[in-house]
Amino acid sequence: MLTLFSLLTALPAVLALHLLEPELVLPAFSVLLFVEAGFAVIAAHLIHLPDNADDITLWDLAGGFTLIGCAAAVFGEPDQAALFLEHGGPRPASRP
Repeated sequence: MLTLFSLLTALPAVLALHLLEPELVLPAFSVLLFVEAGFAVIAAHLIHLPDNADDITLWDLAGGFTLIGCAAAVFGEPDQAALFLEHGGPRPASRP
């Protein structure tokens, strides 16, 4: 389960680094992790495991995805993502 968590976290991060502009990597990664957390919650709700499971469960994965997604959202710059979506490109550097 830990390998699955690592792959589902690292693979989108590497793809985002190569496919997106640097300003959009953290906001996109944050959204992707929240979506993955939602899928993990739905799967955990459908698959009923005992509450005293010793291994990592899908609920743990959902919490991990949410925690990392919140961290990416905090460290990202939301104004860059908003300007990109409004104008179709990154904001030009401000001139003095």
